[in-house]
Amino acid sequence: MNPEPKTSSPRASATKSPLLASPASSRVPAASGHPSPAGHSNPEARILTVAYELFSRRGIRDVGVNELIERSGVAKATFYRHFPSKDSLVLAFLEQRDKQWTEDSIISKARSRGRTPIEQLLAIFDVFGDWFQQDDFEGSAFINVLLEMGPSHPLGQASIDYLAKVRGHVRGLAEEAGLVRPEEFSRSWHILMKGSIISATEGDLQAAERAQQMARWLIEHHRA
Repeated sequence: MNPEPKTSSPRASATKSPLLASPASSRVPAASGHPSPAGHSNPEARILTVAYELFSRRGIRDVGVNELIERSGVAKATFYRHFPSKDSLVLAFLEQRDKQWTEDSIISKARSRGRTPIEQLLAIFDVFGDWFQQDDFEGSAFINVLLEMGPSHPLGQASIDYLAKVRGHVRGLAEEAGLVRPEEFSRSWHILMKGSIISATEGDLQAAERAQQMARWLIEHHRA
């Protein structure tokens, strides 16, 4: 396995949004109208920029190829030259999300906030807390695609693989911290991460703080 104040109503848009989304620092700017995304002369990059925005906000099935082509400002032949199918574009989107969200926005920021592996583990939920407070928080793309497409679909399986990479980062920190049974620890920790994201999607502004409290107990449970 690049993190995205709420109003008084608990995530009025949650029913329309994916369960898993990108933090503000990693979100691709939404296109205004139908011009080509600014800053990308490369057609492949323009397509992926638009796909990242639309798939993050609306999921997979709700976004059609014709809309992707129109919003990207490319010809249909150009689109299919770079992405032979919609699924191939979704796979590229998931790969980009892993880099921008998992590595750059979650793990890197958590490592920068803590001096020790234990502090860095706990800082994951500090990063989540900031992310959950953003107006454009939408949840997690990996969870959303998995739930939307199902575990037997290639896109669902790809999402499972990327979620496993997230768990791998946690396991690595647990090993650095000298915690016992790091694989078991990482799976339990990942439950707290995924649960807090879904709770935040429901409108729980303290989801990260609650998860962090349980995380402290989990750390003690796995100390040598």
